Amino acid sequence: MPLPESPPATSENARPGADRSAVKQPVMSDQSSLPAPPAGLAKPFPDAALSRIREDIQNAGEPFQPPDEMERAAGFVMFDTPAASDDTVLALVPRTKIGALPSQAVVRIESRDGRVYTGVVVRGPFALPDGLKPDAPPVVATALRGGFFMPDYHGLVEIEIVGEEKGGTLSPHRFRPLPNSPVFPLSEEEVRAFLGTRGDVRLGRAFGHENLEVAFPSRSKDVLPRHTAILGTTGAGKSTTVANLAAELQKAGVAVILLDTEGEYTEMDQPSDNAKLMPLFAELGRKPQGVPNTHLYYLVGRQPANPSHPAASAFSPQFAGISPFAVEEILDLGDNEAQQQRFQKAVDVTVQALERWVWTDAEKDYVKGDLDLFDEGFPLMRLSHLYDVVRATADALEAREGGLRPTLASPEFARQPTEFAGMLDLSIKNVSSWRKLQGKLGRIDRLRIFDNPTAPPLDFKDLIEPGRVSIIDLSDSDSTLVNNLIISDLLRGVQRAQEAAYQAAQDLGREPTPVVVVIEEAHEFLSANRIGRMPTLHQQVERIAKRGRKRWLGLVFVTQLPQHLPDAILGLVNNYILHKIGDANVATRLKRTVGAMDEALWTRLPRLAPGQAIVSLSTLSRPMLTAMDPPICRLRMAR
Repeated sequence: MPLPESPPATSENARPGADRSAVKQPVMSDQSSLPAPPAGLAKPFPDAALSRIREDIQNAGEPFQPPDEMERAAGFVMFDTPAASDDTVLALVPRTKIGALPSQAVVRIESRDGRVYTGVVVRGPFALPDGLKPDAPPVVATALRGGFFMPDYHGLVEIEIVGEEKGGTLSPHRFRPLPNSPVFPLSEEEVRAFLGTRGDVRLGRAFGHENLEVAFPSRSKDVLPRHTAILGTTGAGKSTTVANLAAELQKAGVAVILLDTEGEYTEMDQPSDNAKLMPLFAELGRKPQGVPNTHLYYLVGRQPANPSHPAASAFSPQFAGISPFAVEEILDLGDNEAQQQRFQKAVDVTVQALERWVWTDAEKDYVKGDLDLFDEGFPLMRLSHLYDVVRATADALEAREGGLRPTLASPEFARQPTEFAGMLDLSIKNVSSWRKLQGKLGRIDRLRIFDNPTAPPLDFKDLIEPGRVSIIDLSDSDSTLVNNLIISDLLRGVQRAQEAAYQAAQDLGREPTPVVVVIEEAHEFLSANRIGRMPTLHQQVERIAKRGRKRWLGLVFVTQLPQHLPDAILGLVNNYILHKIGDANVATRLKRTVGAMDEALWTRLPRLAPGQAIVSLSTLSRPMLTAMDPPICRLRMAR
């Protein structure tokens, strides 16, 4: 565009107060478009200089256009501060692009030295005024008066450098991006590929992304067979996470076994009727519906939490499936040497009686050869057998002292009273100690839960069928001891059934069905305070966990008291779903176990809202803050 020319100074336009608009301006070849200079204050612009300027403009070409990267970039790396760390950089974001770099956004940094880095926004974006401190008096005064004359502002984010891109792969970085390097947000497809969020088991939506699903593949051995912990305080959303996880796994053809100590999941076959969740269902494009192929099992003689379940049936666990060492630990006999000694003597006498009157030759050979007492109990041994031996021993000792005569309730023993009496070991006296042991066994035996002929035991082959959800309702047992005995028996039975199914699938060249066992209130079954007194039980769980990794058997530990879980159990877990945890000591302990989780997420952990969780899976490249999906099925205690 040609520059305007100024008219020469004349006597008329030089007079003070003269009307310059009335002065006729002569047309000059180089100065005609320039404005008139102030009278007496300036001289006309030299023609030679003006010509040189116009020549330079013409030689320069088109008007200045900013580089394409300036338009595409969402921000630029700023200079480091004294508080800078090796793995993070700060980036400045224009006001109009703050929304492009939300928390957890994945970015690409094209450094000025030619290197390309991948990073994740771990803090921010924060809004800062241009050229002023956030607490400067003009900024404060303006904000207090409704924001009029608010100064312009920009964004600030902290980016963790994940690695350097080389040849299409990500490698550890050895350098840092240079200042003023442009920062570009990755596309949704690139983010999915980088974070590893693809899969057929959806958990929720990632924070900081519009439509990024957090999911994992059900057929990946990095997740289900490597075990999971769902931790959080009461009311943080663990039950809804478990219900949604069970529904998603069922849809993916996984066999799910829920050990339900509160009866929360007994109505999963029905659609959700929670009015508060209906708007969220609509937003997610989901409709409430029950989980198909659910089966409810409850203890014989107990009341199921949902009597109207269409596939409810009673079961009676077999005492023979439980290791006598595990029984000893669950009954808490380890701290009392006298009780422990009497229990072991009672087991020995019971075995002698079974060998003489009950076992076949095949069962005798099995006991002598293949029986692993740390994994299972003696064949055909019932709790009533053991109770009769303890009671008969106490009765015999009292009879020797002039008290009661021995009495037997088991028909196998009652038919040979004289021979049976000769088997009793009366060398260990102290009737009161025997009676105390009798009381512990009697409290369980009187429940008539174990070995009850009116109900069958669980068929573990049925429990591991593809797409089957088996809910083990323990809500009416009224006994943590009973629950622990049943859980021990179930874990052993499921492990054996899955090992057989895995081998059969291998022989046929088919993929085995993944099996997941969800243990609610895991801190009551596996307590850090009792690990020293329960080595057999913990070794059993560790053995199942280690074998399960190869045979598609996964465990999910759910608890609101993670501080009570022993380190040995947490060491078996590779995947975590962390809801709100307010205890700083628990968070510190988890930091040693959950890897690759930045400090910003740990800071958020005690402030998470219900339904929010930090998801750390082996298939994810990094832990992610996630809005967990609500279950479309009904929870009995969440209406």
